[in-house]
Formats: sequence, structure tokens, C-alpha cells
Amino acid sequence: MAREKFQTLTEPMFYILLTLREECCGTDIMARVSALTHGRVDLGPGTLYNLLDSFLKAEMIRETGVSGRKRSYLITKKGRETLAAEYRRLLAAAEQKGDRRLQLLLETMCATGIRVSEVPFITLQAARQGSAQITLKGKIRTILLPGKLCRKLRQYAQAQKITGGPLFVTRNGNPLPRRQIWAQMKGLCKAARVEPSKVFPHNLRHLFATVFYQACRDIVRLADVLGHSSIETTRIYLISTGEEQLKQLDRLGLVT
Repeated sequence: MAREKFQTLTEPMFYILLTLREECCGTDIMARVSALTHGRVDLGPGTLYNLLDSFLKAEMIRETGVSGRKRSYLITKKGRETLAAEYRRLLAAAEQKGDRRLQLLLETMCATGIRVSEVPFITLQAARQGSAQITLKGKIRTILLPGKLCRKLRQYAQAQKITGGPLFVTRNGNPLPRRQIWAQMKGLCKAARVEPSKVFPHNLRHLFATVFYQACRDIVRLADVLGHSSIETTRIYLISTGEEQLKQLDRLGLVT
């Protein structure tokens, strides 16, 4: 029953699990979900704790600490696999649809954390040299492309007879417009069994950012990769309240 219940994650479920890649208490979860969605997803205490209880029973999260009425949680391997499964189902749906361009586009956005407006900078030259130079609003930054992704991009270019310039283009050779990317992603939802309300390009960026930070624990590096001019913008991927920071300070054991 639990497996069927979580085959399709609702938007609140998705963001709670995404947030719990870092240890959080209920207050932190609500604050971080609100920050990630710019207030669009507003979790009430009742909804949050009902979902946390369901996740615990399904072994998708675990309780990490209890202090009075306050409880902290962290995602488990099973929970991470559930998050990844939705992403993989979107890729599989694009493949089954025979849309190699969309499948590769999803992989590119998720593996690099680029904004949808930055997709035109993924060129054949970038795939050959392993990095893309992104120039927007007078700023320039370099995005590194994973080797496996570069090979896929070069193979795609060869199959599509693309000899230069942007790789994700329309039939006329123009860069794919944002609206078309959004519409095509939404078109995968039914086949992928993923709730349409949470399928949009920026969520791939959120997924990249949380996984990247968990791997490197370097907010400055993450801000640079994401192209944030202020680290304050990047802090939405970290702890949102002071409660968890106090807990971390206590763990240092520097007070005898």
C-alpha cells in the first residue's frame, strides 16, 4: 500500500523529501519549502506531520533526534530512490515517446543546474571542450559539463547533423523557446506518473543544487555554479532557521 501511495509524489511530498536531504525539524522544513517555492507551497503543521508520519512508516525518512516536542528527520536511501525514480520516469517517458532531444535536455539541465534561459549556451563546442561559457545580464560564468553528458551531446549532434551552435533547437534551427520546453516537460507527466504541478525546469535546478551541496558542503562554490550574485540567494538550499544551527553548534562539543 505504501509503495502505491508514493508512486506519484504530490508537490508537498516532493519538497519535503527534497528538503530532508539535510537534517531538519518541522519548523525548518516548513521554512525551507516556502523559500524553495517562493511561498507557492504553504505547508500547514497538520499536513506536514501527517506526511512525516507516513514517510516514517514507509521508511523513506528516519527520525534523527528528539528534544522535548521537537523532532528532527533525515531522508533515507529509500526516500532518495523515490525522488530519483520520478526523475528517471520522466527520462523514460521521453525515451518511450521517441523524443531524444527532450530526454537529453532534461539530463543536461539536471546534471548542470542551468536555468532554462541558459539552454542556448549548451553548444557543440561546449560539448567538445567540456564546458560552456554563459553570458547573461553582463555576467560571464563557466559551467563544467560531465564527461558522460558531453559524449551523449556529441552523439546527439552527430545523429541530428548539427555541425555547430546550440544543440537544442527547433526544426528551423532556432534555440528552443522556454514556453516550448515547459510544454514538452508537462507533456511527459501522465506517462511518467508525475504530478504536473511540480514538473518545470527550475525544479531540475533545485534537485541539482541540493545534491551538489550535499556532496561538497560548500555554499560559495554552489553559488558560483548556480550563477547567484549573492550567497543569500543560495541559502534557500541550506538551513532556514537558527534552531538547526544551534543544534550543530552544540554538536561541536567546545563547551566543557
